[in-house]
Amino acid sequence: MPLFTKNKRIERVISTTELFSRYPHLKEHAKQFASRCPEPVDPKHLLYVQQREFAATTPADNSVSVLGSDDATTCHLVVLRHTGSGATCLAHCDGSSTWTEVPLIVNAVTSRSNLAKEGRLELHLVGGFDDDRKTSHALSLNILAAFQNHREEIHLETCCITDMNDVIKEGIHRPLVYGIGVNVKSGYVFPASFIFRGPAEELRSARTFSGGQYLSTSPYAEPPHFIQHIKSTIQFLLDHLTADDLFPGGQPHFYRRTEEGEWKRIYQQ
Repeated sequence: MPLFTKNKRIERVISTTELFSRYPHLKEHAKQFASRCPEPVDPKHLLYVQQREFAATTPADNSVSVLGSDDATTCHLVVLRHTGSGATCLAHCDGSSTWTEVPLIVNAVTSRSNLAKEGRLELHLVGGFDDDRKTSHALSLNILAAFQNHREEIHLETCCITDMNDVIKEGIHRPLVYGIGVNVKSGYVFPASFIFRGPAEELRSARTFSGGQYLSTSPYAEPPHFIQHIKSTIQFLLDHLTADDLFPGGQPHFYRRTEEGEWKRIYQQ
């Protein structure tokens, strides 16, 4: 099924400028969204999503109240939620596998929902800016096309992307919104800031270096903590030249949330 907004089908567009020209209410909503101050998120209620990751849960989850992610420059943050079940997925997409990621995002929500019940799939897109390489523009169009190509009927509610998420500071284009959160219980999507990006922040960050990726597609637009984050990730890689000590026997890492709200690693027998 195609992508909808205000119950009208969104036709294919060749630019984000054309998108906002055709659907001016998306532009106005984007302006309002980008003008809001980032809300700090309590780590005790957060499941943080890093680049090339996605997470999905439902309101019945007693361990997670907010899904969140930040540090998005050319990257896009994607939230898909079913209004009936409350099942919610947040993804941090960098363009490396958009056409593979979108079906996984949709399935993560639909598999946790009874689609026969009342409700619909609602989509929120935030990220990108008017970068010199037009990387953000390309990713915006690819994400929209991937959702338009999906069989499920999806309604675009928030579209604060690329040219609508752009500001010029000191002569340099930067994103207005770097991070978002979504309250799993209510569906509230908001600009967000984070002081915690774990668990296993360096380990999870290290996987973005696989495949010879750039340190940054937009170095002049990165947030203040970006350099220290890259340094700590590179040091982690130098300290762990092979995966054998990190994943003995090829076993994954498991974590659970304690009563105090902290993530604790569980060691399998």
